[in-house]
Amino acid sequence: MTFSFFAGPAGHIHICGHRGHSVGAPENTIAAFKAARDLGGTTCEIDTVLTKDNEIVVLHDLFVDRTSSGSGAVKDLTAAEIASLDAGSWFGTDFAGEHIPTLRQALKAARELDLGFEIEIKEKLNLDGYIAALKDALSDPADRERVMMISFDHVSLKAVKAAIPDIKTGGIAHERYGDPVAVARSADLDELCIDLSVFDPVDAERIHAAGIAIRCHAYHPAAMAKAAAAGLDWSDVLDSAIRNGLVDTVSGDDVAWVKAFVDKVGG
Repeated sequence: MTFSFFAGPAGHIHICGHRGHSVGAPENTIAAFKAARDLGGTTCEIDTVLTKDNEIVVLHDLFVDRTSSGSGAVKDLTAAEIASLDAGSWFGTDFAGEHIPTLRQALKAARELDLGFEIEIKEKLNLDGYIAALKDALSDPADRERVMMISFDHVSLKAVKAAIPDIKTGGIAHERYGDPVAVARSADLDELCIDLSVFDPVDAERIHAAGIAIRCHAYHPAAMAKAAAAGLDWSDVLDSAIRNGLVDTVSGDDVAWVKAFVDKVGG
């Protein structure tokens, strides 16, 4: 069955784990992807960086220090050196021995778990090397089908699509644009990844009418509650967006919460 990032063809709104189920497992690990799937997730947003020996690894930071037993910049470490690190103990003893996966390992897990991946490009130094490694890692069309490459840097996404013409790309948007459709078309984007705090239903209708998918990124339940106390009713915005068919994917750190919210609304 063909994988689609549009809710209509998919038959459901995608439930996306931000770095996997990152409130319940160490972010960007196979354990976090499995936890997301176990809780009803259908996609995961993951982050990627290029190693010293031109292998793409799944990691949010340019340094390994925060989420592993190691230290140093990814650019100075080989894939084998990064694979030897413990990427689970920092989160909890139950995850001791969890590793930082390569993109190839993550894609294998995606096939086994039947997950889609929204893969953010965090590489800042060697985009050409990253694209070459990406092209090699995504040599199988079945893998490319279940992948959406995403970035804040829409120009880099245009370069990715030029190198891999059938790849799907999504531009991250943390602010409103005067003309979001023009922004998406200028970089040949297939999706806009819009933060809930700047989600606008009129913009969303225009984006969908242009054939562009929408991922709406929600927040941790505590952040949602705090915003509501300040008079920002983000839950109502998300509820309305789901009811009116304006989102294809809802992402968040807590997959169980996202799934329960979407199911309650009837998405």
